[in-house]
Amino acid sequence: MAVSDYQMVKAWDEVLKLSKVERGQTVSILCGPHTHPQTLQTATIAAQAAGAIVTRIELQPINAEKATSRDLMSYLGATPLTDNPAALAAMKNSDLVLDLMLLLFSPEQMEILESGTKILLAVEPPEVLVRAVPTEADRKRVLDASKLLKQAKRMHVTSPAGTDVTFQLGEFPVITEYGFCEEPGRWDHWPSGFLFTFANEGGSDGTIVIDRGDILLPQKNYVSDKITMNLSGGFVRSIEGDVDAALLREFMEAYKDPEAYAIAHIGWGMQPRCYWHTLSLMDREATTGQDARSFEGNFLFSLGPNNEAGGSRTTPCHLDIPLRNCTVALDDIVVVRDGKVIDEAFQ
Repeated sequence: MAVSDYQMVKAWDEVLKLSKVERGQTVSILCGPHTHPQTLQTATIAAQAAGAIVTRIELQPINAEKATSRDLMSYLGATPLTDNPAALAAMKNSDLVLDLMLLLFSPEQMEILESGTKILLAVEPPEVLVRAVPTEADRKRVLDASKLLKQAKRMHVTSPAGTDVTFQLGEFPVITEYGFCEEPGRWDHWPSGFLFTFANEGGSDGTIVIDRGDILLPQKNYVSDKITMNLSGGFVRSIEGDVDAALLREFMEAYKDPEAYAIAHIGWGMQPRCYWHTLSLMDREATTGQDARSFEGNFLFSLGPNNEAGGSRTTPCHLDIPLRNCTVALDDIVVVRDGKVIDEAFQ
């Protein structure tokens, strides 16, 4: 369904209000040739209406000769901001950067955040943004869950498909996403609604079974036959299955980087306005798959870099894989049972 400019401006108004944008603050809008024009135009209008001093910074794409698709997350690390001190300085001197380009997993993003600038990523199409406008209730629910995750020393995940994997926790911080950034130095992604941490280095062991209907990102495919990953010492040691497994193996092998097989972030989705089925209705090039990452009750694990949480891995290969129907336990407390979030666990 098409979205009117009025609806988008209204959505941006709410997000900027939640992000505590005030009159006289500086808002930089980072964009590129691929940025959705309606998102860019309405963000500019809303930021000006909030009284902010608005600057657009358009950077040209890179990595085309390395990436194997047009997906914005198909090759991470170096970005159009790399070796661009003028643009970097402008963002570090902003109160808020609206990232409509996608700056994830880059050292420049870390540097901007360390300066106290807030960054809000928004690259999904307007119809997704309008449907999943964040709320204070989203924030509270995710933060309540994060208190339990911060205390946990172990995450154990099982599923009827055969997943039985244990992650040791405690070396890395807990990261929460709820769609707006109200504190200096905070990064968030609109839309979202999930939380995660990173497994301890070497602390992931067991079996993960990606079942039929589970989703691979950035491929943005629903798996048609089971893929079995065997983990030990924090790395995927084998990927077994039929055609989907072969495609996944070749995708990862193309990066020629052993760090691509490391377990990265692990957590679960908590956004009731995002859905597992949405990807089946969209052009794959129109979305980065935030519905898949955020839908309530998924177990989301990733492979690849961990520099987002202060780790040392910066591999350009990054996979996010949300699984359905899992049971997730923190120490002895079940927080997701058979794909359903147990809110009582966070009370």
